Amino acid sequence: MAVLGPGGVGGLLAALLSRAGHRVICVAGDATTRALREDGIRVRSGQFGDFTATVEADTELREPVDLCLIAVKHTALEWALERIPPGVLGEGVVVPLLNGIEHPAVLRDRYGTERVAPGIIRVESTRTAPGTIEHGSPFTEIELSGVHGRLAPLAALLEDAGVRTRVVEDETAALWAKLAFLAPFALLTTRYGRTIGEVRTERREELVALVEEAAAVSSACGAPADAAKALALYDAFPAGSKSSMQRDAEAGRPLELDAIGGALLRAAERHGVPVPMAVRLMTELSAD
Repeated sequence: MAVLGPGGVGGLLAALLSRAGHRVICVAGDATTRALREDGIRVRSGQFGDFTATVEADTELREPVDLCLIAVKHTALEWALERIPPGVLGEGVVVPLLNGIEHPAVLRDRYGTERVAPGIIRVESTRTAPGTIEHGSPFTEIELSGVHGRLAPLAALLEDAGVRTRVVEDETAALWAKLAFLAPFALLTTRYGRTIGEVRTERREELVALVEEAAAVSSACGAPADAAKALALYDAFPAGSKSSMQRDAEAGRPLELDAIGGALLRAAERHGVPVPMAVRLMTELSAD
């Protein structure tokens, strides 16, 4: 199997799959490829323990695989896909684990409709250096969307590696469930430079408003969402948690504003749903 983008998410999954006995090819840039070839992937995790996994690494996929996980940031997706030529994949299933809701169309245009099975992942995991992964959440969960019979073997493979995985048939519901939760978390923690614990106390009114807006857009898109349930999840989240967008901002990396907030605004416009809080935050973040 191949992993495009062995960062916080991709690196963790590559290491777990390798530890479970699978042959894993990580596809990345020159510096990361050299680091993985020399030292493998070093993981520090409360859930999985501390370990080092041996993986193969290359700057381009050069042979067919059964599974290709796409784990790059949306900001790098267009040029990163050049490393995975469509003709090389064989019958491999492409599983993108990106934030947002618009990337499946891009991948299907490139690799074909039947090959792509969009997934979502719930995890807090960070690459602190090439090949070094800090896994902070006490959970790692994946949902694969598509036909159960086709994806069940892949789900079992991930389960065997330690990742709680299930197959859901409603792709729209799965992607929107992630986005409707992620957008308020990402936009507010990044805008104010605060953890979720601080946001849910210091910026409670804004959090409630944004959660309600995201739920309304999700529902309009055919994925009914419960704002009260989302707020309860925020309240149960570890207080010190930061969004990946906030971490990117702190590190000076490009932000996935368009994939997260932009996608929310475009969907709201298509369905005529007013989202004044989202508009305001996106305007302020874009100005920064």
